[in-house]
Amino acid sequence: MRVLALDTATEACSVALLNGEELIGRSGPGGQSHARLILGMVDALLAEAQLSLAMLDGIAASIGPGAFTGVRISVAVAQGLAFGADLRVAPITTLEALAAQAPHDRAVLACLDARMGEVYWGSFTADTSRGVLASSTAAVGPPASVVLPAPGPYRGIGRGFAAYPLLGALPGLSVSPADCQALPNAREFARLGALRLQLGEGLDPADLAPLYLRDKVALTEAERRARSAQ
Repeated sequence: MRVLALDTATEACSVALLNGEELIGRSGPGGQSHARLILGMVDALLAEAQLSLAMLDGIAASIGPGAFTGVRISVAVAQGLAFGADLRVAPITTLEALAAQAPHDRAVLACLDARMGEVYWGSFTADTSRGVLASSTAAVGPPASVVLPAPGPYRGIGRGFAAYPLLGALPGLSVSPADCQALPNAREFARLGALRLQLGEGLDPADLAPLYLRDKVALTEAERRARSAQ
């Protein structure tokens, strides 16, 4: 399989290219515009592999959850590239890609900082055909709303644990300092995307849709005052 993957949904910005057994990637520096970086990174990666878009089997697209603007960029760029080269797209969530980074010796709780006092989270188990399999519905809410769908042990991964260290006290959960700093990376999107495309789960790019999980992008002034008073 030859699969291009891209992710701009969080503060990380990355692209990766799976070409058979070879996997190469690029990551953009933090603090710069993902929209300015992503297409140049794609061009550089294809040039390094000496491939064109038309030679690919599909595109693995990050659909969120994450930053609203970042999710929109990821989906729009994937659609534009796929339309231009007549490719199918495999939608992959940021939580799936996070879970795929963790060793498969136990179930995984993936957790990202959603800002506004909330986290995005979901639980996963390893799966031979799909890479990871969701064991709970992806959700957003305050840290106190996070629950494990079944007794542990679980491995935690994602910056939600760094933002809210009390999450590490969930029964049966273990989180390493390194895993607390983890963000999604296009390399995992590429691996997962290849598996989904092989299963025939690729979509027409027109059907690719973002996963926001919530409609708000910021707290109101009254909500900020109420949070500060707590």
